[in-house]
Amino acid sequence: YIDKLLQSEEYLKYVEQKERVKQYPDLKKQIDEFRRRNFEMQNSGDMVFEKIDAFEREYADFRDNPLVADFLEAELAFCRMIQSNNERIANALDFE
Repeated sequence: YIDKLLQSEEYLKYVEQKERVKQYPDLKKQIDEFRRRNFEMQNSGDMVFEKIDAFEREYADFRDNPLVADFLEAELAFCRMIQSNNERIANALDFE
């Protein structure tokens, strides 16, 4: 099962994009900061439209950078694949 995940298109693309971003340490720091703030906002329980809108406006130009956009897209695709697999496993088990 793990071997299939490691060979999946989503994982391979994520690794490729991660390696590209690592070549630009300052950009990687900015991406990590964006991801940290995004995570905190999503998990704060304070998902007010104005805050989300302000966050999106603040990072709009940053996300237009092709390296950033490609990395975030690859990361999201990989995360969705993992979530889907976890859901399929949970649904297949008789777990209450």
